[in-house]
This record gives sequence, structure tokens and C-alpha cells, in this order.
Amino acid sequence: MEPTLSPSAYTDTFARDRLPPPEEWPELRFTLPELDRTGRHLNCAEELLDGGLERFGADRPCVRGEHDGARHAWSFGQLRARVDRIARMLTEDMGVRPGNRVLLRGPNSPWLAACWLAVLKAGGVVVTVLHVLRTEELEAILRSARVSHALCDARFADDLEEAADRAAPQVGERTAIALYGGGGPHDPAVLAERAAAEGEPPFPAVRTAADDVALIAYTSGTTGRPKGCVHFHRDVTAIADTFSAHILKPRPDDLFAGSPPFAFTFGLGGLLIFPMRAGAETLLLEKAGPDRLARAVEEERVTVLFTAPTAYRAMLSDPRAHALSSLRRCVSAGEHLPEAVWAAWYEATGVKLIDGIGATEMLHIFISASDDDIRPGSTGRPVPGFTAEVLDEEGRPAPDGVPGRLAVRGPVGCRYLADERQRRYVQDGWNITGDTYVRDADGYFWYRSRSDDIIVSAGYNIAAMEVEEVLMRSPLVREAAVVGVPDPGRGQIVKAVVVPAEGTRSDEATAEELKAFVKQSVAPYKTPRLVEFTAALPRTETGKLQRYKLRENG
Repeated sequence: MEPTLSPSAYTDTFARDRLPPPEEWPELRFTLPELDRTGRHLNCAEELLDGGLERFGADRPCVRGEHDGARHAWSFGQLRARVDRIARMLTEDMGVRPGNRVLLRGPNSPWLAACWLAVLKAGGVVVTVLHVLRTEELEAILRSARVSHALCDARFADDLEEAADRAAPQVGERTAIALYGGGGPHDPAVLAERAAAEGEPPFPAVRTAADDVALIAYTSGTTGRPKGCVHFHRDVTAIADTFSAHILKPRPDDLFAGSPPFAFTFGLGGLLIFPMRAGAETLLLEKAGPDRLARAVEEERVTVLFTAPTAYRAMLSDPRAHALSSLRRCVSAGEHLPEAVWAAWYEATGVKLIDGIGATEMLHIFISASDDDIRPGSTGRPVPGFTAEVLDEEGRPAPDGVPGRLAVRGPVGCRYLADERQRRYVQDGWNITGDTYVRDADGYFWYRSRSDDIIVSAGYNIAAMEVEEVLMRSPLVREAAVVGVPDPGRGQIVKAVVVPAEGTRSDEATAEELKAFVKQSVAPYKTPRLVEFTAALPRTETGKLQRYKLRENG
């Protein structure tokens, strides 16, 4: 059945106008009664914040953490006062109209959380990006989403300002940028603190339709061109009412923490949406490496932890690993969780790691298991509200025990923003994730490999083609190919195989120069950790690159 959208509350209909045609949508299934919001009004920020305040009380602790050395701790009531002032600033001072895209840039912090909620209450569409992205990457997103406004941590303004200048001709006008955290009379944080102290009246949330666009989350594809994944207001509550409610099962007295940034929907759900939906508190850390996470768990008495297998593995070598007694829930996603890591974590902490697979296209985790349902080494079974199959190359269900393409359906699904790659991700109503899986006779799903050329390193998805394109701009390079190779610490690392330009030395100094060249154009985590020189890249008789040979030689 083709989707029918409700009347929109937006005057700027850019995002809805660029949804895929109805016949290219995945089949959406609302098998749990709480998931069906068809024809209803829903503003997810109002539901999470104002609804949470009504359910749990204005004094219930909500968010705490750090921003540029300062500590903040806000209850639901205190957070709403700050959110409402930022929403009022967006609409009254910056001229944000319902449906405008508003970019957020900054590390995880209470202020980033307040900005995220404020954009949605004001009727904006949130586009959250990693604060480590470079000018070129930011420019591509500004152009793709036609971003009209931005709220940016004052410490990370330079690249965004340059990107806004470069993107202005295509966007139509220069993106209006407000900087928070730097001080001054027009700082959204300063205005919000003043409003909280003076007791300004609440800001009435824009009465958005449940299927109005709430956010556009960008992920990398095999071509390197960013794909904007469009999600509705109802999708935000759906992930809380599926994975969080049925697998994670948070409690109001929980304290959440973790490493993934809000720009990754794994972090957005785990560190903001899920705790707020449950009336719990979240601890937001600007820098959340394994050592900092372990220290935070011990000192702050964190009970729910979200991070990647790489971090769990690293924390096992920390002396605090045997003293993390406050933890009761630990969620792992972003890359495959080896059974050995699961077992070692359980032995050290007594906590059974909750593994899961999700996708930016699906917003969050759709296969998982918890407690006694966990089978170490398996990702789990479909989360209530979702169905999954392993399909063969003809699109038919593969027999149990036979590897095939993972396909998923549920209340959320892939809707790329004006992107022909929609037809590859969605086939016959299924979301085809790009993963190869095996299902066993008991319905458990076991990961085998990625089906495409995405490199998953320490939980980051890296498009090989994007890094190759940067390398090819260097005068030192004649040809280049990028692959992921196994690494015990990160799962995979980025390896560049380079045919040097004539007269270029194939030595360590050149390798370091190429790494620095890449780092100038893309986020540091995409930079090759290995550079290998070769006289020629392996190709077929028709000239196609044989990546598998490069991986075999890794």
C-alpha cells in the first residue's frame, strides 16, 4: 500500500517535496498499537520534554554534563526553560519558519541537547553533524539539505563559516549562523540562562503532523556522496517504544552515558531520546574515549552505557573494569561484537552486553536481544515491531543456515533525500542494509560481513570512495584504492594502496604526507592509518578494481 501523508504544518516544504516517490518507500508496519500515529499531530520534542515534565515532574533530573569546562545539571523543568528560550530566539530573532533546516554542530553537551529539542519545538528540521567535519564535508551537507540556519558551538565555527560562504549560491542565501557557548549578548546559551532565571513563559511547540520531517541524518555511501536519511516525528518516538521499551527496558532512576555523538543516530537515541522517554537522566560528555567513560561510570555511578565494541575492549584493560559495579545495562552497536569481547566483559563486570544492529536509514537498532535471550556471538532476533529476513540474490528467503542479504521492515524505514540510491536500499518493500547474515533455526541472526565497501572502524562508517577521491587530488598520487583491513583494536582500519606519481618516493615520509593531505579535507577518523605503495592496482580484464585482492593482502 502506497503511503499517504497527513497535511503538513510546514510552510517550507523542501524536505517533504524531496522524499522518494511512494512506490520507492519501504513497507511500513505498525504492529504494536503505540506505534500507529497515522493522521495524528505529534511534535517529538514536545512529547519528550513537555510530556516528560508532565509524567515525571519538573524537578526530575534530566540532563547533566560538560561544555567547554563548565558543568551543567538540569531537571526537566530547567531544561524546558532553556529549550523554550532558544526556540523563541530561532523563530523571533532568526526568522526560522516551520520546515526550515537547522544544522547543529558541536560535541555532545547539555547545550547541544537543548538546541536539538529547541529546533524541533520551533518546527525546524534538525540536521546534526559531527563537529570534526571539514569545510568541504559541511558544504556538501549545507547544499544537499538547503540549510537555512545553524546553531554551532563557538569553538567550531571557522569551518562552518567558510562552508556557508561557499554553499550560499546553491542554498539561495547564506546560512544564518548563531554561536553558542562563546558568551556575548546574542549567544543562545546566554539568552537561555537569562530566560531561565527570569521565568519566561513556555514556548508553544509548533503543531507538527506525526509524519512531518523531524530530522535529516547524513551517512556515507560507497560513492562518498553523503546520503540524507529523512525521519519523521513519529519515528523518534517509535525507536523509544521498540528497542528501548522492549530490549533495553530503562528505569526512571537510570543514568545513561556513552561515546556516540548525536550526529550518529545510535548516540541520539541512546543518550537523549531513550532516557528522556523513560524519565531517566543522561550524562553528556564532550570527549568520551574509553578511559573517560570508565572514569565517568565509576565516579558518576552510570547505570546504562552505550558505546562500540572497540571501547568495551579497551575498557577491559583499564583497572576500573572490575569496579564498574553501578552498570546494569551495556549496549554495543556500530560494528560486530566478537563473542570473546562479550565473554570478557561479562567476566569482568557481570553485565551481559546487549548487542544490536541498526542503521542511520532505520534510525536505530532493529535486531537485538537482552538478558537470558542473549546468545553470545549472535546479534539477536528482530526487535518487537520489526521483522527481518535473510534473502538470496533473487530476493527470496534463504534457508536457515545459508548466508544472504539482511532485509528489514518495521515502523521506520529508509527515505533518502532526493537520492537515486533509494532504489538500491529499498527493494520489494524491504530495507536492504548491506550486511550479510545467517539466521539459525531458532530465529537468531548471525553477522558474517558487510555486503558493500563501507569500512566500519571503531564504530564509524567510512566510505572508501570518499577517501580515494581525496587521495587522487594529491600530485603525489597516480592511482589510489582504499579498503578496510582487520585490526584487533578497531575491528577495521583504513588502508590506502597508492600508485605513486612519477618521481615520487615510495617511503614513509611520502606516506605521512599523504595522511596529512587527507586529514585536511575530511574528518580525522577517515584518514588512512596504513599507506602501502604498489606499481599497479589489481584489476579485471575489463578494468574493474579487484578490492578483494587488496583486502587479502592486508
